[in-house]
Amino acid sequence: MRLVDMLDKGASVSGGAPCLECDGEVRTYADVLALTARIASALVVAGVRPGDKVAVLSANDPTAFTCVFGISRAGAVWCPVNPRNEAAENRDLLELSECSVLVFQASFAPLVEAIRGDLPGLRTLVCLDAGAGEEVAGATAWHDFLAAGEELDEVVDRAAVDDVAMIVGTGGTTGRPKGVVLTGTNLETMTALTLMSYPWPAERPPTYLALAPLTHAAGVLCFPVLCRGGQVVVMRSPDVGGFLDRVERHRVTHTFLPPTLVYMVLDHPSLDGRDLSSLECFWYGAAPMSTSRLEEALTRIGPVMAQLFGQTEAPMMVSTMAPADHFAADGSVARERLGSAGRPSALTTVAIMADDGTLLGRGERGEIVVRGSLVMRGYHRDPDATAAASAHGWHHTGDIGYLDDDGFLFIVDRAKDMVITGGFNVYSTEVEQAVMAHPAVADCAAVGLPDEKWGERLTVVVQLRPGADLDAAELQQFVKARIGSVKTPKQVEVWPDLPRSKVGKVLKTEIKAQLAG
Repeated sequence: MRLVDMLDKGASVSGGAPCLECDGEVRTYADVLALTARIASALVVAGVRPGDKVAVLSANDPTAFTCVFGISRAGAVWCPVNPRNEAAENRDLLELSECSVLVFQASFAPLVEAIRGDLPGLRTLVCLDAGAGEEVAGATAWHDFLAAGEELDEVVDRAAVDDVAMIVGTGGTTGRPKGVVLTGTNLETMTALTLMSYPWPAERPPTYLALAPLTHAAGVLCFPVLCRGGQVVVMRSPDVGGFLDRVERHRVTHTFLPPTLVYMVLDHPSLDGRDLSSLECFWYGAAPMSTSRLEEALTRIGPVMAQLFGQTEAPMMVSTMAPADHFAADGSVARERLGSAGRPSALTTVAIMADDGTLLGRGERGEIVVRGSLVMRGYHRDPDATAAASAHGWHHTGDIGYLDDDGFLFIVDRAKDMVITGGFNVYSTEVEQAVMAHPAVADCAAVGLPDEKWGERLTVVVQLRPGADLDAAELQQFVKARIGSVKTPKQVEVWPDLPRSKVGKVLKTEIKAQLAG
């Protein structure tokens, strides 16, 4: 199934119904379908052929998101570009992906100007919000681009289209990014698992609120919503108050936020006075979440929290935890499960592997490995990295974890983030969970620093809640009482904010560099 087939499926159910809404402007399924046909035709006229790579560089925007389906309708491959990346990283990604067309918003013209000279393969530039006849960074204006194409019933021969749907950059924080090749089968599997694993309204199509970047998890979670003929409400920029306003106004049923933004929702002064009763599924993921704050969310937001675990190479649905899984049979919060990533999803096989490729039993810790049609085709133009990631016939996630006797998957750390102190293996996520339980802590990161005595000195950097104060010795005692002296940080630092990646993940490499400097 192509990406555009998911949109077409929704249109067959809800042709005249709202499809995309942003800042009061509503576009029906019929509107969106017509625009995808025009985009596809214009791409073909511009020389795009099946399998060519087309990049979109934009903040959250309904027209930019519609381009994804126009690209698919033309048989081309979507390359999402994170607008918050540095110019060099986006240049590397566009070069690696061999993009021939770049569609961008005018606000990113300086970035485009900075990289276009290094990309001779980039034949066509299109500016989404340039006026007719206006040239921005050497690009064709959107109106002129569309006008050059002819509207066709079927732009390309479906049989000529390979299954590759998108190439996604891995981030490039440790060097040049890798390009993850995801197929239509991968995304169809992800969509099917989403529809199978979580609640959906029976009486009406779903309404999904997209605040997080549509270039990442928030974007691909639109696909199952569109398959059901639902509406996607797009927020152009992150605003927690605006997020809560829209949940109420649009009677939102589904949404996704990473933990950092969930914490901001919980800390918003108006939360407890809001009507969130329409919510059926509030997904969280992309980073570990504090179990104490998750329990708070289950009470204050509602019994609708839903976890997902995946990675770019196996998108979103390696394991799932529906809202009901957060509770025991008697209706109480199942606290022992809150630290898990749910159970392996129905169409994905998950195992725990030792370094020598041996599969381990229940309760034993090792690397989480995955098989199934959710797993990527490979890394674009990088056979060595592809072979390394698929050693022993399994996809290697790089995460350390275990499966308990009930089949719940627990992720204890990234392999590279484990701290070896005094000869003991200490998993940073366990330390972070204990620190996050302190009422003064808004967020934190645990890292290991070189130490002559301990090998690595367990260090925690904390960000405080507004107006809070913290004594380092008191926090150490707080942690020691919960997880023991070996896992108690020997150094505590308080910073006003933690360094984060473009998608909000805490950058431990940068924390280590700052502490070492």
